[in-house]
Amino acid sequence: MLTFIGLGLYDERSITVEGREALQAADRVYAEFYTSELIGTTIEDLESHHDIEIEVRDRAGVEQHPEDMLEAAAAEDVAFLTAGDTMISTTHVDLRLRAHDRGIETRVIHGVTAQTATSALTGLQNYRFGKATTLPFPYAHGADGLPASVTETIDANRAAGLHTVVYLDIKVGRGPTSSQNASRSDDKIGHERTDEDEYMTADVGAELLAAAYPDLVGVVVARAGSPDPLVEAGTMTELADREFGDPLHLLVVPGECHLLEADALEELAGADRESLDIA
Repeated sequence: MLTFIGLGLYDERSITVEGREALQAADRVYAEFYTSELIGTTIEDLESHHDIEIEVRDRAGVEQHPEDMLEAAAAEDVAFLTAGDTMISTTHVDLRLRAHDRGIETRVIHGVTAQTATSALTGLQNYRFGKATTLPFPYAHGADGLPASVTETIDANRAAGLHTVVYLDIKVGRGPTSSQNASRSDDKIGHERTDEDEYMTADVGAELLAAAYPDLVGVVVARAGSPDPLVEAGTMTELADREFGDPLHLLVVPGECHLLEADALEELAGADRESLDIA
């Protein structure tokens, strides 16, 4: 049996009761944190809180060389952990299909995702979100300006009146390796040569977006799932000059807002109502 378990958004307590029971019943536990992390805890705290041992795998160990995990799952109960939900954004469908090819039974135990938390915290209705996109660090995509994947997604959603979630880049265990494409944004994130994990903050993301969309309204969602989440609206130019505290951060670009959504952004995020596109 291979059980995929979403850990939720913040710390060792964010998992569901069902997920915790399955985790404690597992013979072996694997995890990956290269797609997202639980900022409010550590591997050691996860192990201690749930009384388990966790083997953390890198991307290659999950996507290219999962044979040992699958062999274990063929004979034992194996749990595979990720932050959020294992099949939303941090998708591991390929691993599940490989298990099925071997005749291994699988199960998915869901966790809270950044997408659903963002809808809840901002008051924007979930069904009014379009395609999401990820904003990479400039050194990661190796080109000047914003990647077309970002601008095309925002533009298409706005044309359809839909909201856009902009996930902000995470680099786990590796920092930039060259100064190519250095900018003020690079300076703000301490663009040093380091092996430490690196998280794009919302001010950096807003500054990058402001190059193409200076007056576009954005909403910062920081530390969703934590005891002190932050939700704050402004133009991209305004957001670029603010600080939003510890990660993880993401940005939302509101599309056409229902009256209730506009009320929520004004009350919950401090949005300037006159700047919103209200249906």
